[in-house]
Amino acid sequence: MSPPCHTSALLLVFVALAVAGAEQSEERSCDVIGDESSESQMERALLKKLEPLSPMRFNVTVQKGKTENYIYHFRVCREVNSTSHDFGGLVQTDIQNGKTTVIGRINETQVFNGSDWIMLIYKGGDSYGRHCSGEKRRAVIMISCKRGVTASSFSIISEEREKEQECFYLFEMDSSVACPAENSHLSVGSILLITFVSLIAVYIIGGFLYQRLVVGAKGMEQIPHFAFWQDLGNLVADGCDFVCRSKPRNAPAAYRGVGDDQLGEESEERDDHLLPM
Repeated sequence: MSPPCHTSALLLVFVALAVAGAEQSEERSCDVIGDESSESQMERALLKKLEPLSPMRFNVTVQKGKTENYIYHFRVCREVNSTSHDFGGLVQTDIQNGKTTVIGRINETQVFNGSDWIMLIYKGGDSYGRHCSGEKRRAVIMISCKRGVTASSFSIISEEREKEQECFYLFEMDSSVACPAENSHLSVGSILLITFVSLIAVYIIGGFLYQRLVVGAKGMEQIPHFAFWQDLGNLVADGCDFVCRSKPRNAPAAYRGVGDDQLGEESEERDDHLLPM
């Protein structure tokens, strides 16, 4: 083989190896049960919502006497062990003998949600032996809303394996991804109040700048419409007097008390003896 051909062959081998390595390094994600065309918009949106949890790994240890001691390994829409290529999203490891059992696979995923929770289901796990008629295992993970926490409190709740069918492992965890969007809409009253305060601020600042820079006013005269605001108290008083007064201003008083006229008469009587005879 000529040197140019040999070099080309080596390049093709290197390119093929690079492509294969890239494909192996790319982790597979959840595949909802059914054809891709049958996936609903809700399912795609929920899987998108769970993506911040995909880089994390969760483990929980369960000890039941001396016979059943397990460690459960869980990842959200990722394989626990990507090198094994078994699609295992939730895997059980026996502490005593190191045996691993796939509880659920990410290529058989179901996802549901409520107002403040998301339920992730991995089906297609390894088959039961003596339990549940030998059907395949299934993992149900309930993700509850907890604001301010990316993910925490992963634990196993129970294992239902005494039925003939539909057995499952139930897990739970807390995460903010399951929380509904916070309602930040303002009420009508708040909008009106903000608008009113904004208009007042624009009026005062704009009027002040106009009076100072354009008119050349100084001191208190820089306040917009200063004469109006100065007379506002008198205008309010006049308006209140006009609205609230029930009788004309020149009407006599309805009562008569001890006045100057009475005092005057008494004074004249008392002063009579002082007049010259």
